[in-house]
Amino acid sequence: MKILAINGSGRSNGNTKRLLKECEYIMKDTDEFEVIDLSTYDFSGCIGCEGCAKTYQCVIRDDMQKLYPKIEEADGLVLASPTYFYNISSKMKAFIERLYPYEIFHKEDRHVWLSYTEVFGLKYGLVIGVCEQLKEEDMGFTIEAMSMPLQSLGYRVVDEVKVLNLFTRHEAEKDDESLEKVRDGMRKLYQTIELKQELLSAKRSAK
Repeated sequence: MKILAINGSGRSNGNTKRLLKECEYIMKDTDEFEVIDLSTYDFSGCIGCEGCAKTYQCVIRDDMQKLYPKIEEADGLVLASPTYFYNISSKMKAFIERLYPYEIFHKEDRHVWLSYTEVFGLKYGLVIGVCEQLKEEDMGFTIEAMSMPLQSLGYRVVDEVKVLNLFTRHEAEKDDESLEKVRDGMRKLYQTIELKQELLSAKRSAK
């Protein structure tokens, strides 16, 4: 099993990264789990050039080209972002925009479309929002800005984890409740993928 976690924080070792590290504890020894710190990659958002319309591949040559193979190989995707002004970070927004090539539109009618994963197999996702404030409404669109694009791309989002009252560096380390919420979300993601693999294996064995 391969799960790719995307850290949208500008801090490569901040609270969001610490929460993502908690996800790894759910994985087994034979599994692969990788955290991608977007702050260490050089790429921009989508420019709407439609260069991907024929090849279904982004034509912009930057560090996103390093991430596309990892995304395609992963069985599950975890998106995590701090709340910046009631929304996801600009780096996470740019990352999500650059997943546009995975949306395939009919050449004669753009109202007819499907996603990459619909064709090659449904995948699963988990989203984690991290907010300084105490109330969920202060997260604004953070969760939806990650969850809705994933669903459009053919991922079933198994959980949406909302972590509140974290700001100062290393606070997450002492927040047992938030760490447990993340582990629970990751456990749902892992077990969902595990169940899919078991069913596929049973189907192949029955032939």
